[in-house]
Amino acid sequence: MIKSMTGFASLTRDDEAATISVTLKSVNHRFLDLQLRIPPSLGTMESRLRALVQQRIARGRVEVSVNIQQRRVPSLEVELNETFLDALGGALDRARERGHIAGTITPGDLLRFPQALSIRERQEVVAGTDEELGRRVEEAVGAALEALEAMRNTEGEFLRADLDARRLLLGDLFERVKAASENGMEGLRKRLEERVRELRADAMADEALVAQEIARFVGRSDITEEVVRFRGHLDHWRALSDSAEPCGRKLDFLLQEMNREVNTAGSKAEGPTVSELVVSLKAELEKMREQVQNVE
Repeated sequence: MIKSMTGFASLTRDDEAATISVTLKSVNHRFLDLQLRIPPSLGTMESRLRALVQQRIARGRVEVSVNIQQRRVPSLEVELNETFLDALGGALDRARERGHIAGTITPGDLLRFPQALSIRERQEVVAGTDEELGRRVEEAVGAALEALEAMRNTEGEFLRADLDARRLLLGDLFERVKAASENGMEGLRKRLEERVRELRADAMADEALVAQEIARFVGRSDITEEVVRFRGHLDHWRALSDSAEPCGRKLDFLLQEMNREVNTAGSKAEGPTVSELVVSLKAELEKMREQVQNVE
């Protein structure tokens, strides 16, 4: 199946308990490279979220970002730094004994010392203690993955149309190489036979041996094997494109094999237009290779 590796999806789920925001981005990569950014409170859900992504996406660099804003009234923790206060009390007592200060420390005085009190929000552990919120996070990530997949499928349809057109052009160009090669071989055979007749001075020359050598030389220019393999690669390409499985890496391998057949045919085939056709084939293969880098 032709599916693009490039896509983007973003959604927000909002209710009276919390706001959940999910953003997904995917770009090209040889393998699946998953970057997951979630709040620390969702740490125990990481493996579940990774598995959720891996079920939908086979290849690409994927960034998943999840943010949660809970509407619960935060609970606070106030911690008294007793070590600091003991040291501060001792210093104040000595100051009073020497007449430098008078009176006692009030609560307002404590607030003037940032070292005396630590006030912070108590961390809530969502996964495990708040199963409902965890379930809603999974649902939001799943919905975002569906939106991402829809975009990747749409982009894949454009890629499929372009690659199918180029595949047909490749087949046409290679058939023209085949025709040019056959014409070139026939011309080569005639030139060789004419030259042999001109050079044959010995009346005792073995006609069968001469004919065998001509056939062997012409046979080295035969590209029937390359034509059969190239046609097979084109059929395999079409089958992979129609399959439901991700096929980007297999298509890339097929392009390498087709390029090998083009090089071999170009080195063997005779004919005045073969070189020009081979250049056109290699140019189309390079364009297809660039496009296939976007296929999952």
